[in-house]
Amino acid sequence: MSQNAKLGFEMQKLRLPLTDILPVRQIVEPEKKITRYRAILNSIKEVGLIEPLIVYKKGALYFLLDGHLRYSALKKIGETEADCLLSTDDESFTYNARISRVTAIQEHAMISKAVKSGVSPSRIAASLNLEISYVLSVINLLNGIHPDAIELLKDKPITHSAVALLKRVSSFRQIEMAELMTGANNYSTGYVKALIMGTPQDQMVRPDKPKIKAKLSPEEQARMEQEMATLERDFRASEDDYGQNMLNLTFAKSYLKKLLKNAKVTRFLSTRHPEIFSEFENISQIESL
Repeated sequence: MSQNAKLGFEMQKLRLPLTDILPVRQIVEPEKKITRYRAILNSIKEVGLIEPLIVYKKGALYFLLDGHLRYSALKKIGETEADCLLSTDDESFTYNARISRVTAIQEHAMISKAVKSGVSPSRIAASLNLEISYVLSVINLLNGIHPDAIELLKDKPITHSAVALLKRVSSFRQIEMAELMTGANNYSTGYVKALIMGTPQDQMVRPDKPKIKAKLSPEEQARMEQEMATLERDFRASEDDYGQNMLNLTFAKSYLKKLLKNAKVTRFLSTRHPEIFSEFENISQIESL
């Protein structure tokens, strides 16, 4: 990832009056998109606004970049405020690709909150156009998952199936796997399956059952466990080294910046060792580590 990359959104949500939000395009008869609009309208009535509006602040105004149908539905049912994510730029044409969708654990929290407020699962299913079995699976998603693992993964794009797989391992292993997923920035079902295949049998909830339905011989499975254990050790070792390496690089950068301010040193390096001088300059000019 580029060191100069920046976040497209502020990390905190804002609660804004709808009157302070100006759409960047005109909303004309949203009922023309009747199926999608009705689903949004019903879901907001039943469980509230799930996906925040995307806004960009310019002066005292907030411009609506994404969520025009949600904005219209909120006004239609008489809402006066909405949760919003604040964009750091106004390139509205890129927002559908950038929006951070609701994660599996966030969806669980929202639907569970609606149920606790008295909304039945069947009403939620009808309003969101979902199967009742799916809604029930979302409600029960975190049963058997350790709270520390949930905390690590609560805002990460892990899938429902990947969360369900975590239930096959012990609480300690769940936390360990959550840390590995976070460190590797990989939350895919395939990666979780690989971690489970590398889990020692005594850390499985059901040691007598196959870990994953895979056509592997006992020897192949034992070799995979050993290889995964080695990879995990190497990964943790690299994590431990990373902090010290970054500290050393920060000190080196500071020292080189001071060194290159010395005219005699600069002249000597640039004439006698131009390739070293060029590398020193590049390191000293790094903006962020």
